[in-house]
Amino acid sequence: QVQLVESGGGLVQSGDSLRLSCAASGRTFSSYSMGWFRQAPGKEREFVAAVSWSGGNTYYADSVKGRFTISRDNAKNTVYLQMNNLKPEDTARYYCAASRHTYDLDKSWKYGDWGQGTQVAVSS
Repeated sequence: QVQLVESGGGLVQSGDSLRLSCAASGRTFSSYSMGWFRQAPGKEREFVAAVSWSGGNTYYADSVKGRFTISRDNAKNTVYLQMNNLKPEDTARYYCAASRHTYDLDKSWKYGDWGQGTQVAVSS
């Protein structure tokens, strides 16, 4: 099990950038695939991005491809989500999650540990 704490959310304008961080506890962080999901009010939680345990493989939702970048620093037990050219439709609560799996990382049920989330609001 790993405990996750997200940070870096805030209120920005359309076109701005934000970097979310997710700090993980535990000595086995490097063995987990990590993902970011988001949930807007009245909508289901949706996949945003994922990264393999080594950082060598990354996956993105079509809606963020080319604008968001996921990365990880296993020495710091931290995963990041760099979000550029933000749009109002990116407004949501963003959650970090850890998975023991190496495939189907766009599926929320593949993740066993979740953070509490950080709020991102983008104004037009």
